[in-house]
Amino acid sequence: MSAIYTLVTDLGGEIAIPEKGIHSHTVHNDDNVKVILFGFAPGQELTAHTAPMPAIIHILEGEALLTLGPDHVEAKAGALIHMAPELTHGILARSPLRMLLTLVKAARKG
Repeated sequence: MSAIYTLVTDLGGEIAIPEKGIHSHTVHNDDNVKVILFGFAPGQELTAHTAPMPAIIHILEGEALLTLGPDHVEAKAGALIHMAPELTHGILARSPLRMLLTLVKAARKG
């Protein structure tokens, strides 16, 4: 029998912020949704890209510059960003950064 829920009691404890680079860790993945934790060293970047499904970024710790289509938005701990499918987006860590990314696979385009 597959699990009917996923419990993560301490998101911050699930991933370390590296001294250099970016770490990622999938905390949940099923047919409907994929949830990934990221830890970014300051200055690290995920360059602009798109996804064929809606996505949600939740900044857990730190500050980042987000590219959201034509906009550049500063975000800090507590920020939540919902992105429509095919929206060009990227992220630059302004400080040590932890973020949670949720991909809504059930609403995938195409």
